[in-house]
Amino acid sequence: MTQTEISRASVGLRSERGPILLAVMLSLGLVAIDSTILATAVPAVVDDLGGFTQFPWLFSIYLLAQAVTVPVYAKLADQYGRKPVMLAGIGLFVLGSLLCGLAWSMGALIAFRAVQGLGAGAVQPMSMTIVGDIYTLEERAKVQGYVASVWALSAVIGPTLGGVFADYASWRWIFLVNLPLGLLAASMIWRNFDERVERRPHRIDYAGSVLLTGGAILLLLGLLEGGVRWEWDSVTSIVLFVVAAVLLAGFVLVERRAVEPVLPLWLFRHRVVVAAMATSLVVGVLMMGLTTYIPLYAQSVLGYGAVVSGFALAAMTLGWPLAASNSGRLYLTIGFRATMLIGGAIGAIGTALLLLIGPDSPFVLLALPSFVMGVGFGLIASPSIVAAQSAVTWQHRGVATGSTMFARSVGSAVGVAVFGAIVNHEVAQRLGRGVPDVSSLTADVLHPAIHDVFIASAVIAVALLAVGMLMPRRISEPETTPGSS
Repeated sequence: MTQTEISRASVGLRSERGPILLAVMLSLGLVAIDSTILATAVPAVVDDLGGFTQFPWLFSIYLLAQAVTVPVYAKLADQYGRKPVMLAGIGLFVLGSLLCGLAWSMGALIAFRAVQGLGAGAVQPMSMTIVGDIYTLEERAKVQGYVASVWALSAVIGPTLGGVFADYASWRWIFLVNLPLGLLAASMIWRNFDERVERRPHRIDYAGSVLLTGGAILLLLGLLEGGVRWEWDSVTSIVLFVVAAVLLAGFVLVERRAVEPVLPLWLFRHRVVVAAMATSLVVGVLMMGLTTYIPLYAQSVLGYGAVVSGFALAAMTLGWPLAASNSGRLYLTIGFRATMLIGGAIGAIGTALLLLIGPDSPFVLLALPSFVMGVGFGLIASPSIVAAQSAVTWQHRGVATGSTMFARSVGSAVGVAVFGAIVNHEVAQRLGRGVPDVSSLTADVLHPAIHDVFIASAVIAVALLAVGMLMPRRISEPETTPGSS
């Protein structure tokens, strides 16, 4: 069995494995900050490059590139080790950042954001997989606090840096600041992380990789842009979904015969991995209802400014890492299933609190549900990843982690589609015509539309309890993994 050469004597930044943990946190911080830093600088970018109608693609293309490459990177990491995949991911991310900082048009910036996304697709799952490699199940319960702190700090640092660069320097520094940080992270990984990988010939699953990536791109593209750039029943939507279904069906057939499948089908029969993937899928759906419509409700219905509206969402980013950092004590004491059920119940309560919000509600009534939902997500999403990693051996830990994160990306795309369709339908019903630009909609129209999203979120949140029940009470790291060679 392949394993790292690092002793497991202690935990923390000052321990023997501390430099590796710090390098992982820095690498993860690059991706975490990048997910929030651009939002506050969009006006400055558009003012400089133009392309107002294209700017949503700055986010969509990044999400697509990141999501569809995760399973491929995860498999390569199981075959050739985490270190080369992590370094390649950081390299792509830094290259994409440099190109974004030099972009001369909105089209070029969108293309270079795709390069960034290709790098992020490796960095995020590799960070979590390396943590799973160098720490035991019991140790991971303590280390989660360090990892969770990265997301908490990024939620504050990202928007702040974006605003500062846009107002006092140049929006290009949003991307150029990644260069020294990325090079530092790569050098720390290179110097400090050593792993002993079994050197043997591997059969790269080219056909499966192409079919999975192509099918995922078309599926996510159809979900993200359906009802926005084209109607759901348009020829474009139908073609995208039909071709995606054909490619994914072909992928399943290829994987049945592949010697080393990029996404082994036994994962979908493994109880723990399936529970983790289902959890991530539901959390991904609910996150889109929260991150997209709570700030919009705060601005367009309650009348707050963009900064204050962002604080409502920041409440979730505080609740999530706070709960995640303490979840280890729970699942080591009462088990994974009980911990996830508690998290699911708290998350459901958070969505129920959204139903109390009205046009005259105080700001705290909007921030409170966000915080409560963040606590619930922290108690259900983070333990599910640890559970998936702990249920398989080293040679499958990459694909177990990657498949869980890929499921969250799919869930996010589904959330965009479902909640967007709900809002568009309600607005069209009230106006008797197609949906105009959001900025021209009144509070009287947006309140009932977004309230319908809150109702749908409360209904979907019940599924958090269902997926929690899928998880076994206790999990131990196996000697061998089903489907391993």
